Amino acid sequence: MALPHAASGDVITVGRGAQDFSQFSAHALAKTKELELVRLILPKGKSMPEHHVPGELTLLCLEGKIVVDVHGKERTLHAGEMLYLFGGQAHALRAEQDAVALLTILLV
Repeated sequence: MALPHAASGDVITVGRGAQDFSQFSAHALAKTKELELVRLILPKGKSMPEHHVPGELTLLCLEGKIVVDVHGKERTLHAGEMLYLFGGQAHALRAEQDAVALLTILLV
């Protein structure tokens, strides 16, 4: 069963809430023709292999510490820091600490 997406005007909780850090999870919070918002739960030591999406994206670290491999370099995000990427840019993620992030993707 698919989880419901937020509707216009809904309040969305993006923090960890009751979610534990036993495994990686991605929950689409809202999705339209142009935009998708996803909450990522990244347990320490877990990684997401290299991948890309067609649209531009931002990754906002809300809790913890995330290392992003992009442009041949490692970029470290701490709580309150955000990374912007062009569409189609290959990247990989690794949690250095239990982390929560908000991923925003522009759909093309």
